[in-house]
Amino acid sequence: ATKDDVISVLRKCYDPEIPINIYDLGLVYSIELKPEDGKVDVRMTLTAPGCPASAYIHQDVKRKIEQLQGVKEATVNIVWDPPWTPEMMSETAKKQFGWGI
Repeated sequence: ATKDDVISVLRKCYDPEIPINIYDLGLVYSIELKPEDGKVDVRMTLTAPGCPASAYIHQDVKRKIEQLQGVKEATVNIVWDPPWTPEMMSETAKKQFGWGI
């Protein structure tokens, strides 16, 4: 799996409360591939601490990445530093929210 493959999968993961994928929301901070071990490490955040969907999002991201060819294990680390802000969203996401048009 390539980084683009992982990004493609992350664009299919959603916070159930927001109709924009987690990648375009700016929730994904880093993607590290370790192809020799078949591992992918993702550092990401959520829109707010105590997000009721945190367990769902964590499992969804892990499951979808682990379905990629060549991936044996995905580690998803939820971090709170730096805190997420709406400015981290992609231009596409901002347009979906009706911002910056």
